[in-house]
Amino acid sequence: MAEPGSLRGRLLRRLALLLALILLLSSLSAYWSARRAADTAYDRTLLASARAIADGLYADDGKLKANVPYVALDTFAYDSAGRIYYQVLDLNGALVSGYEDLPAAPPGTSRTDDYPALARFYDAQYRGQGVRVVSLLQPVSEPQLNGVAEIRVAETQGARERMARDLLFGTLWRMGLLSFSALVLVWLAVSIALRPLESLRRAVAERASDDLRPLPEAPLPRELQPLVSALNQFNARLRGLFERQAHFIAEASHELRTPLAALKARLELGLRAQEPQVWRSTLEESAQNTERLTQLANQLLSLARIESGARAIAEGGAQRIDLSQLARELGLALAPLAHARGVSLALEAEQSVWLRGEPTLLNELLCNLVDNALAHTPSGGNVILRVLEPGVLEVEDDGPGIPLDEREKVFERFYRRHPQGTGAGLGLAIVGEICRAHLATISLHDAARGGLRVRVEFPPEGR
Repeated sequence: MAEPGSLRGRLLRRLALLLALILLLSSLSAYWSARRAADTAYDRTLLASARAIADGLYADDGKLKANVPYVALDTFAYDSAGRIYYQVLDLNGALVSGYEDLPAAPPGTSRTDDYPALARFYDAQYRGQGVRVVSLLQPVSEPQLNGVAEIRVAETQGARERMARDLLFGTLWRMGLLSFSALVLVWLAVSIALRPLESLRRAVAERASDDLRPLPEAPLPRELQPLVSALNQFNARLRGLFERQAHFIAEASHELRTPLAALKARLELGLRAQEPQVWRSTLEESAQNTERLTQLANQLLSLARIESGARAIAEGGAQRIDLSQLARELGLALAPLAHARGVSLALEAEQSVWLRGEPTLLNELLCNLVDNALAHTPSGGNVILRVLEPGVLEVEDDGPGIPLDEREKVFERFYRRHPQGTGAGLGLAIVGEICRAHLATISLHDAARGGLRVRVEFPPEGR
């Protein structure tokens, strides 16, 4: 793909294209205006010549004669671009003087209203050239003659075209100079107008990589303030993300440091002992601590995967998933664990429920919810996994439940209801993060048999 180029260049190119279009339209308009002006000027001259010839008409022995004065044809003497032709016809249409084959007016040619004369103007072809002709009807009232004579004067189009071209070129030259001057002025104006944007660019470029302070909006033009406001909002979100990451790293370090230190101390005590029974006890406790550390590390990795999965969903990488099928596969996988704990695991999913999401994250969500329900359900209890239309997931257990005042806190990272518990306090936090990544809402309710019912509502597939 071609580079987009500068804003200044794009603006000037589009303005130049617009000016070129205006110049073209103006040129056509100027040409027709110039041609009309030339026709008006030369038509007046043609009519003056015809009138001069009409003034020289006289009767001799009952016949019409024409004394064509030199001034009638001298009007065009200084115009070498055109030629003049004339014709005088008597009362009967017979040639009296001039060129005998000069074309007559086409039928239906109307009389001009621009001049007080019985004159008609029309265009014709004569001797292979385009000519402009005036036909003047001149009344004759003599003792021996009484009627209307016709005088025709024709002129080639060269002079008119030359006058129209001169007017057109003059107009184009002035408009071209004006357009060029306008482009230069616009370039200067745009350069001055873009100075605040350049100042903003330098201010952002000169900042350190960890400097996320808000950019000042006061000295900037009103048009740039929304951009700066959007940048400040983005910086605020980025700063919040960095703060959450730093807080998470600090808490994760603390959570890992304590069990690692305990594991190290227990191993050191075991190494000092001499009895095999103490060694075995030390190994068993170390294995349990290692299992808890492995679970904590896996949960931390799950939180890291949520970030990339949420980014993939936001960028349009979500897949179409059957939630019922996903729940069915997870139920089969966790059935042995439920049987080992003496808990009945049931699935209620009568039909396919489709939604868009990230399969790994959704499987992690289901696994955490069901595993949490199994962990808090006593032996002989029940855990029910439901998939309902449209896009609703419920996990219900027979455990002790969660008090109302703690139902918001359990979604916080590393929150434990019982400080001496074995969990890391990340299970429901992971569930909450996955719900936010899928734009889903999660809520906690009392179960019908006194336990806890977790309800997750996903947005419709089309959203």
